[in-house]
Amino acid sequence: MKKSIAAALLVVACGTAFSGCASAPVYMGPQAGKPYEVIGKGEGSAGGFMLFQFIPCGQNTKVQRAYDAAVKSRNGDALINPTIKESWFWAYVGDGYRTHIEGDVIKYKQP
Repeated sequence: MKKSIAAALLVVACGTAFSGCASAPVYMGPQAGKPYEVIGKGEGSAGGFMLFQFIPCGQNTKVQRAYDAAVKSRNGDALINPTIKESWFWAYVGDGYRTHIEGDVIKYKQP
């Protein structure tokens, strides 16, 4: 009985640890077939931290948040011609990461 409880706890611990490393893809660029106009340059940044080199804090969503901030900086709908820069810093309890995205913000034309 004790071995099955220990095995179940090990499975839950491994599942929790590995699920923290997953993130969703970030889609950039215009939607096919929709006319748009370029409204100007936009930029946005976002950061994340790996606590104790193991626990992601805002790490998995930083690219999406930086992209959204770049689009929102010009009140647009999407971003084309992106340039992505990433920097990092070291701290005693982990590493911090910063993503900066620049590009041309577009607005879709109404039909």
